[in-house]
Amino acid sequence: MLRYALTLFLSAFLLFGVQPLAGKYALPWFGGTPSVWTTCMLFFQLMLLGGYAYAYVSVRRWSPRRQAQVHLGLLGLTVAVLAGRALWTGSPVAPGPEWRPAADGISTARLLAMLAVSLGLPFFTLSTTAPLLQSWFSRVRPGTSPYRLYALSNTGSLLALLAYPFLVEPWLGRGVQAWAWAAGFLLFAVGCAVCAWEVLRRGEARVAGEEVVADGGPAPGAGRILAWLGLSGGASVLLLATTNQLSQDVAAGPFIWMLPLALYLLTFILAFEREALYSRPLTALLLLVTVGGVTSTAFARAHVSLPLQVLVHSGALFSGALLCHGELYRLRPAPRHLGAFYLWVSAGGALGAAFVHLAAPFLFRSYLEYPLTLGVCCVLAALLLLRQASEASRARLVLRQASALLLLLMAGSLGLAVTDGQDSIASMRGFFGVMRVVETGREEPRAHKFTLLHGNVLHGFQYARPEHRRRPTSYFTPESGLGLALTEQRHLKQAQGLPPSLRVGVLGLGVGTTAALGRAGDSFRFYEIDPQVIALARGEGGYFSFLDDTPARVEVAQGDARILLEQELANGQAQGFDVLAVDVFSSDSIPVHLFTEEVMDVYRRHLGPGGVLAMHISNAHLDLLPVALAHARASGLHATLVEKGSTDDARATSWLLLSPDPNFSRGETFLREGKQVHRLTLSGPPRVRWTDERSSLLPLVAAFGMDRRGIVEESAVAPPSVAAPAGP
Repeated sequence: MLRYALTLFLSAFLLFGVQPLAGKYALPWFGGTPSVWTTCMLFFQLMLLGGYAYAYVSVRRWSPRRQAQVHLGLLGLTVAVLAGRALWTGSPVAPGPEWRPAADGISTARLLAMLAVSLGLPFFTLSTTAPLLQSWFSRVRPGTSPYRLYALSNTGSLLALLAYPFLVEPWLGRGVQAWAWAAGFLLFAVGCAVCAWEVLRRGEARVAGEEVVADGGPAPGAGRILAWLGLSGGASVLLLATTNQLSQDVAAGPFIWMLPLALYLLTFILAFEREALYSRPLTALLLLVTVGGVTSTAFARAHVSLPLQVLVHSGALFSGALLCHGELYRLRPAPRHLGAFYLWVSAGGALGAAFVHLAAPFLFRSYLEYPLTLGVCCVLAALLLLRQASEASRARLVLRQASALLLLLMAGSLGLAVTDGQDSIASMRGFFGVMRVVETGREEPRAHKFTLLHGNVLHGFQYARPEHRRRPTSYFTPESGLGLALTEQRHLKQAQGLPPSLRVGVLGLGVGTTAALGRAGDSFRFYEIDPQVIALARGEGGYFSFLDDTPARVEVAQGDARILLEQELANGQAQGFDVLAVDVFSSDSIPVHLFTEEVMDVYRRHLGPGGVLAMHISNAHLDLLPVALAHARASGLHATLVEKGSTDDARATSWLLLSPDPNFSRGETFLREGKQVHRLTLSGPPRVRWTDERSSLLPLVAAFGMDRRGIVEESAVAPPSVAAPAGP
């Protein structure tokens, strides 16, 4: 029993420990968006299905001796491939540089191919372990339920997910993680080989009680198989839909990804450990409360605090997945059909992932699969309670009332799905997220405007009337930090007897509002990854015209900004920007690969003499100032924080200006802004550093709004009493 338990536990730990690592390698090359993780999850679900299919065929078609021989061969091949990759590329699982796409070559197919080459075989081998070893165990210990081993393997998966954001990601670089994982795989291979050797040693000898296992119950019918598919697929859809919902408004990265996946696995553990841990009435009550919270926060249509968002979405996922997995366990077959059960459950998970990633973007213009799946869970819970009420003599009225409330909540979820985007005159969903164009103030000519929303966050607006259309708005007004940097650079050029024209680079196009700050003779070069954003900014639909209206010359480079900037440097095309603005949020999500120390060096090399780097660090949930100041210190640049409140034309915003000139922000342009300008520095070594090898959101979440130790103003001793305002 012990050898099987330890091997299953280690295989599950490795199986889920490598998933966030794969995501960290993929994010910087594929746009840093939530879709990167859903693509990874689709790959993992497909490989899991392949592993379960292998185990099913092995058990059904081959003798135990033959199963052990083939599996020993698979283990040996996998270890050899990992060793070969380590010798050839320098890492056992890291993708080689040849997989890095061109700036405009990001695609689902390329990401899936990269994952298949770098991780496919070891992940497949690990995924065969749970059903195959449980089958071997059921032959050795026919009187003991193998389903508890499934709960144990899910416990290993859960511990791996919890360890990653708290113990692994903040302290170990990607390269060290890859080697540590490979060492763990070697230990697993030894344990699995020991189990296989025991099967070989027993040969074809019949184990006492094996006939009982062989006659363990009738084969499942089509109805039960469809139920398995529906329940496992529904839980999978709910997992990925919740992940999309959270990661588009916070950040795409392991810290956010792991929580939904950990809750999903916890429901597996509770449901499969023993039937008594799953209670229909309690699960339905929890679903009632949490889905009500999701519906309430969604209809509020305002910035909701991060803890509340995480609480209601996580609660809804937990209760919905527990409902699906609890009913799935109640429909489990006899151990004889264990392989088929796991195969169909895995197929349901893969179908759910394929629906979210492949079908939903074509069927829906927003993340509608989320409220729809919650509605389906409410209907299922209501039907189960009604069925239980018809069988119970006590608490019948309570169960029926709870069922009625769940059906009302279902109606609320469907109402949320129907009304989602009704205020939009255009809505688009693609690899890089959901965007909506909203028209407001039609009855008030002065306030009539078009607004672009990415997720729930404003990404720019433009007034509709011709006399107001050229007015800079939102986060890019002349009084914003970016506007002040442009003004000061013009003054400095004039003081040197030079023309005041500027060359400006902007990472992130939005609706093109920054172009409204341009003048004749200026040159603005935008870097934008999303073709839908480019089309809107260039006038598609007639909503936005900043790019056409500006007197400055405008260039738009499509693709990942980091890849484009690095390619330009490699081709000897340093841009010589007077100001380079970094405004690269997808909704409130941070593309971390555009905020690391390595990319800061790329930015500096694109600046001209005296050039200024302007970093937009406003965020509703995370305090990015410690990271940005750490970059300033490492780059030898002087930092100035410019904060502005909201007005009719502007939104509250924080810009951090980094300049090689310590006196850049002491000119008249900044002096008239008074207390809104803070010249900041670090009093000691930075507490938070982001590099390509190591980055974590955990310190920023823990420190948000509370902890700015070590940050001081040049003219003061105490840290600035400012808080990062809500923004994109």
